[in-house]
Amino acid sequence: MKAALSRPETRWAYVFVLPWVVGLLLFQLGPMIASLVLSFTDYDLISPPRFTGLDNYATMAQDPKVIRAIGNTLFYTVLHVPLSIGLALGLALILNRITGRAAGVFRTIFYLPSMTPHVAVGVLFLFLLNGQVGMVNQFLALFGVQGPQWTSDPDWMLAGIVLMSLWNLGSTTIILFAALRNVPRELSEAAMIDGASTWQRFRSITLPMIGGALFFVVIVNTIASLQMFDQVYTMYFGNTQAQNSSGDAALFYVIYLFQQAFQYLHMGYASALAWVLFLVIAIITVIQVKVGNRLVYYEAEERSR
Repeated sequence: MKAALSRPETRWAYVFVLPWVVGLLLFQLGPMIASLVLSFTDYDLISPPRFTGLDNYATMAQDPKVIRAIGNTLFYTVLHVPLSIGLALGLALILNRITGRAAGVFRTIFYLPSMTPHVAVGVLFLFLLNGQVGMVNQFLALFGVQGPQWTSDPDWMLAGIVLMSLWNLGSTTIILFAALRNVPRELSEAAMIDGASTWQRFRSITLPMIGGALFFVVIVNTIASLQMFDQVYTMYFGNTQAQNSSGDAALFYVIYLFQQAFQYLHMGYASALAWVLFLVIAIITVIQVKVGNRLVYYEAEERSR
């Protein structure tokens, strides 16, 4: 062990890793520990923190806005995750059928929306979803459908936000496309010779073989959905007039956390909100991992048996 540590390459490895370790301690673990301590205090950035025990957590249980924010966030997550993965899988299947030079062009086209800044997406869809002049309602009018007031009707705001979120499917599409490229073609060809239909091949061969990638994007999209913030804040909370018109219909959990921290300077309460979100995400992720380990097919594990 001492001989290994004395090697020049080993010492240089530690030198290169050191900045990351320092950054982790100073900018991640340090602030997390500080926020955990602050969650048990009353702190407004001006006066010294005052220890209040579990008062912040007790207040959360009785705060109607927390209940509303949790409901909106969960509603959005339940709709967004399956819809986004389903559409991304459809796009990935289309990409998998395109060959030649056009393949690279379409991959770029499908991924480009992911490069758009989230604030710009929020502003863009604020116009697209406008009830009077928005392009979405104009498109629906071509089929004789009168579109709703996506941005002002509380009953349709969350649906509009879900629709907006489907713009950003590039990363999920590319991940699933890469998984589809790794599905052995001979398996599908053998099933075709045996008379299996397209749906049977997709259900029995393709889906199990890309199960690991699907499992990954479910976890990642769930975590991202529970932390939804920037697009919605840009649309409904970026100015006082929009905030008054939306009320709590578009209030997401992280937006309420942001308001408590930086608008009302309730840093202790905001820290408690953040830690509850962290625990909820951790619990949901653990459940997903437990379920996924039972349902997902891993080719490497199968070969090792």
